[in-house]
Amino acid sequence: MSSERVNILLVDDQPARLLSYQAILQDLGQNLIIARSGLEALERMMQHEFAVVLLDVSMPGMDGFETAGLIHDHPRYERTPIIFVTGVHITDFDRLKGYKLGAVDYVLIPVVPEILRSKVAVLVELHLKRRELQQLNSTLAHANAQLALAHSNLQAEKTRELERLNDSLREAVSGLEQANRALHNENAERARMEQQLKEADRHKDEFLAMLAHELRNPLAPIHNAIRLMHLKRLEEPQLQWARDVIDRQATHLTRLVDDLLDVSRITRGKINIEVRPLELAAAVARAVETVQPMLTQQQHELRIDLPTPPLMLLGDLTRVTQVLGNVLGNAVKYTNAGGIIELSARLDDAAVEIRVSDNGIGIPAALLPTVFDLFSQAGAMDERSRGGLGIGLALVKRLIGLHGGSISVDSAGVGRGTQVIIRLPAAPQDQNAVPTAAAAASHALDGAQSKRRILIVDDNEDALESLATLLRFGGHDVRTAANGFLALDAAPRFLPEIAVLDIGMPGLDGYELARRMRAQPWGQTMVLIALTGWGQDSDRRRSSDAGFDSHWVKPLDIELFSNYLDRLHPPQHSQPRPLAHARHAT
Repeated sequence: MSSERVNILLVDDQPARLLSYQAILQDLGQNLIIARSGLEALERMMQHEFAVVLLDVSMPGMDGFETAGLIHDHPRYERTPIIFVTGVHITDFDRLKGYKLGAVDYVLIPVVPEILRSKVAVLVELHLKRRELQQLNSTLAHANAQLALAHSNLQAEKTRELERLNDSLREAVSGLEQANRALHNENAERARMEQQLKEADRHKDEFLAMLAHELRNPLAPIHNAIRLMHLKRLEEPQLQWARDVIDRQATHLTRLVDDLLDVSRITRGKINIEVRPLELAAAVARAVETVQPMLTQQQHELRIDLPTPPLMLLGDLTRVTQVLGNVLGNAVKYTNAGGIIELSARLDDAAVEIRVSDNGIGIPAALLPTVFDLFSQAGAMDERSRGGLGIGLALVKRLIGLHGGSISVDSAGVGRGTQVIIRLPAAPQDQNAVPTAAAAASHALDGAQSKRRILIVDDNEDALESLATLLRFGGHDVRTAANGFLALDAAPRFLPEIAVLDIGMPGLDGYELARRMRAQPWGQTMVLIALTGWGQDSDRRRSSDAGFDSHWVKPLDIELFSNYLDRLHPPQHSQPRPLAHARHAT
């Protein structure tokens, strides 16, 4: 690195973090200049030239994104590299916004000193290279000027002067070669940084998959315990209410965990829905439950007007609840304390029309055409707009579109409230409401057509015993094993028709256990079922290659699983099958 010192601008409204940045970067031997706000940062930019700007995203007044935009709007600083520092979760939308504003990288808080120092050092080196390249280009321009003068006076100049000019030309060519080498090195460094970004993205996907797996493991016994509670009659109403709340929230949490496996699914339009007849009142009740704390905090009055008999519509209960919760949440958010929010519904031809209105801050007429755009927020200068990214109504519109419905927003203007109108396909109104969870669980377990000998293997004691208890309620003969070695000992004596194996077990994992079972005569016709928190396509392929017949993701849907067991007609396999045979993945 050149001995010439360059300037590095550190921008943060918190003095403690500025001191930490100075301590981390002082070993680079460069000039560290600090600014405590976006305005002060702009003043420093006008006074000095900077090799890199370390910019906090969340600052009062002018935040990091706005400061970066103003810096890069100036022609003099449009190429100054910016590293954003943030202590909040960064979504793909945040990264896209930052990169459009000229960011070259993000650093998360708490800052890892070695990573921050390395990133800044690379950008300082690139700055010095660019400065060196500019100097070399200036030398080359000077040499070209000398050459032009030599040509203009060629007839009058002596041979000795011409040779001197030729020497200057050779020096200029040498400088150009050096400049080309510097440019090549810069391109190589850029390629290296792009590769690092790809690696970081890959690590993000691996982390999300691991997180989903770790969250699914505790969710499995929770769901099993809830099903067992549905099978037992609870006399106390408060206990019934508490059980139902846990059931609804655990189901919602499970759906959110599934979304972690593909965070880009929303932007790519790959959201799967399960359309079934459902009672609108059930979705409304769940949606109100999600916004109830906000309603209480803001002291709003919520008025609900649903017709009798109950309206039936065609939709995915979780997604319809999400839509209504989002719309109600917006109404709560953009209505001053003590406001009135109304939700009503009616049957209109072949559609169920839902209206959500409020007496809140309203929407200017100029913004109405953009309310469904990504990052669009009503009242962008209002302090409540800081509570979200402006993707709520855009997501709602896509979810309603997947249902074959429509949504519109209307407002009489600023301070005159807002009305959202949602239309969803209606179901035949003479259908009964969706069965309760207790009825579903009872039907799934009590209505089993075939009783099976089932071996369950899982190192999680709660998951093992809760699933075994559920299946015994269904009349199945169940044995359990807490690890793969105990399973290999019990299976030849019990000779199960079906073995349900956890994958992530210590010592002997589910893949190896399946291979060993398939290698035994008694295991070649056994139905092997993988039950795991891993649910990606690559995990299902590994299960198939290991000899499993199906792959189920925790937490287990006991109703679907019982139906699957009913469809297995004994004997399952008349002949032993080769290990590489492709098997069904549920």
